[in-house]
Amino acid sequence: MSREMCYRCFWPKALCWCPSLLPMETRTRFVFLLHPKEFKEEKAGTGRLTHLCLPNSEMHMGKGFDDNPVVQALIADPANFPVLLYPGVQARNLSHGGLTAADLGGRRLVVFLLDATWSGARKMLRLSPSLQRLPRIMFTPESPSRYVIKQQPQAGCLSTLEAVHELLLVLERNGLDRYPQPDLLLGIFQRMQDFQLRCAADPNRPGYRRQPYSAPGDRKPTRGSKRDKFFRQPADVAKPAS
Repeated sequence: MSREMCYRCFWPKALCWCPSLLPMETRTRFVFLLHPKEFKEEKAGTGRLTHLCLPNSEMHMGKGFDDNPVVQALIADPANFPVLLYPGVQARNLSHGGLTAADLGGRRLVVFLLDATWSGARKMLRLSPSLQRLPRIMFTPESPSRYVIKQQPQAGCLSTLEAVHELLLVLERNGLDRYPQPDLLLGIFQRMQDFQLRCAADPNRPGYRRQPYSAPGDRKPTRGSKRDKFFRQPADVAKPAS
């Protein structure tokens, strides 16, 4: 018999996150674009938890977004400065001052994030020329991934939640936003992983792994991981449409 679910956080109601998710206001508008597999199948999806903590955010599911009227309205609004968080040689590195208040010119910064595996994100971008044409931003992470329950493909790989945390840090440092609760997102991330670790250690709980997780720093990188997301440039990164 299936468990009753909370269709806001998509966890079982007995484990619902919603009462403990505190809203954190930001100047920046975050737009999470979820691949259908991420939306429907990923139980530990950090993009959804991040969205629920940020009142100034929204979430859309799909593979291509050129026909999404809400996404297109955000891009076309002259009051917005829309950008895509996506690495590459043409991306502005905010850790090196790649975006300033003068660049925004009084407009609202709108950050689009592709929430998918790396291969899924490339496909989403390929199917969305309007996203390809957006200015791209990136950052240099201050810390390696804190993911314990998943192995990242290579150094520099981050979950969506960690990427937003790092982005908010650099936006505040550049005077583009405020990050009043820097421990909020990472605290949720740790609690979510602690729950998964407890489940893995419970011999009476079916369906969980029976081997302990090794520390992230002790693992060998594995390229091509199906379930992890990262924000480093691969060799075949998609190029903006001309």
